Amino acid sequence: MNTKARGRLCACGLAAVLLASGCRQDMHDQPRYKPFAQSDFFADRRSARPLVDGTIARGHLRDDAVLYTGKAAGTPVDAFPLAVTAAVMARGQERFDIFCSPCHGRTGAGDGMIVRRGYRKPPTFHQDRLRQAAPGYTFDVITNGFGAMPDYAQQIPVRDRWAIVAYIKALQRSQNAAAGSVPAGARAALDAAGKR
Repeated sequence: MNTKARGRLCACGLAAVLLASGCRQDMHDQPRYKPFAQSDFFADRRSARPLVDGTIARGHLRDDAVLYTGKAAGTPVDAFPLAVTAAVMARGQERFDIFCSPCHGRTGAGDGMIVRRGYRKPPTFHQDRLRQAAPGYTFDVITNGFGAMPDYAQQIPVRDRWAIVAYIKALQRSQNAAAGSVPAGARAALDAAGKR
């Protein structure tokens, strides 16, 4: 190696050492407070600052009380706050099968697999009291729980809870439908299926 090459190599090595030592900047030793430590900087002597009045976390405004509570003026609502479409019904059935059927059974009769294993039997969805209950009531029970049933507010998003309510209402209607409410074309198919 000639003298020029050695000089360049030494200069690169020296530059690398200087760069590595300059990167530290004591970032790991920044002045900071431990959680809930006392502070002399603020008049109230708290290091943790309270939220500004009226602060709302992004995505948590919840300005539609009916959508988020199922109630209007403290009373369960009779109408759905979202459109009940085939996609909503399919989503409701899927979520019902996952979260509700272990206790309530696939038909809502209260005979799910957990109940067969000794867990307390929930009421059937097909009794008059629950069949006549407003959709907002069912939404509230899913959200906040009732009796032995836990709340599902954390596990099931709001719109999915409404989809489950729509599916439960369809289940209730399917188990208690009168033959006259079936359209004529579908009634013939049902009659043919019943004769098999």
